[in-house]
Formats: sequence, C-alpha cells, structure tokens
Amino acid sequence: MIRQSDLEGYKTRGMANRLIIKLFVDDTTVYLSEDDRIEDLFQILDEWCLASRAKFNVNKTVLIPTGTVNFRKDFIETRKLGPTHERVPDNIEILPEGTTTRTLGGRVGNNAKREEPWAPILENIDKAFDHWQRTHPTINGKKMIVQWNAGGRTEFLAMVQGMPPEIEHRLEKRIQAFIWESEKKPQMNTAKMIQN
Repeated sequence: MIRQSDLEGYKTRGMANRLIIKLFVDDTTVYLSEDDRIEDLFQILDEWCLASRAKFNVNKTVLIPTGTVNFRKDFIETRKLGPTHERVPDNIEILPEGTTTRTLGGRVGNNAKREEPWAPILENIDKAFDHWQRTHPTINGKKMIVQWNAGGRTEFLAMVQGMPPEIEHRLEKRIQAFIWESEKKPQMNTAKMIQN
C-alpha cells in the first residue's frame, strides 16, 4: 500500500525508483520527503492494519529527522514536518540529536558518537570474560571463549557500521587482560594466537 501511495519518499540522482520503504523481519523503515504528510502515512498504516487484521506497534515508532540542522531542530521542537502539517502525536518518539536508535540491525541517528552502540557490547563482553575467568580455562579454552564472546558479539555491528579505532583498542586490551590475566605485555602476539 505504501509503495502504491502518493508519498514521494526519497529520490536521488542515479536512482531508478524512489526509496519509500524497507522491510526486514518485523522492522519497517519508511522514508518521507519534506513534502510528504505524516498523517497520510498514518492513514495508510491504519487502512493496512484494518485490511490485514495486523496491529502496528505505534509505541515502538521512532521518527528520525533528516535534512539540515535547522530543519531537524524545528521538527523536534514543533513536532511538525512543516508549518501546514499536523503535529506528530506525543506518543511517537522523535529521535533527538546526538542519540541513536536501532533499525535494520544497525544504529542510526544524527550527530551521535560512533562509540555509543559499542558500550553495551563491551559491557556484555566484560561480564562474559569475568564469568569464564572464574572457571580457570586453559589457554585453548580462552582462545575459544575470545572467538565466541568477543568475535561473536562484535562481528555483525562491525560489518554494519565499522569499528572505531578507539573501540578496537579497548577490545584488544580486554582480550589481552582475559587471556594473560593481566594488563602487562602479552607473552605472544594475541592476533596470532586467536587466528587458528
């Protein structure tokens, strides 16, 4: 219904079709142009829910302003896409500057620190390392734990968004501390050890 609607979405040079909607499992991202009316989108969603007997989870809806800094600021303050547009209902979150939200597996937002999405991942890695350290694993056991824990927890986000050098350095320090049970210089090149 959204693709067949009059909503403009995004269109840039070189694109054959407009970008209007992306679907991934139960995650939906809709792209609106400055001329689109959000109330038109909500009407389409209401009709779709009625026809499909599905329920659209409005409480999980997050609007991510794009465009100039002034436009984003005005949108956040007025909760309107433009002066003639209706106000966005208060129960719908508009993402503030400097914060991110999860969409399609990655974190997006305006002027957010690249390190922000990594904080909970590093925290979980630390908890897992602390847990495993109490079991006194062998060096081969530690190698597997590093691959499963640090490798498994970081691989997707690193592929989607890249890993900032600061995070890479902090992760390497955590791995060294886990393997050698100290912050001192390792006895062997860590990358070489976990390679196999």
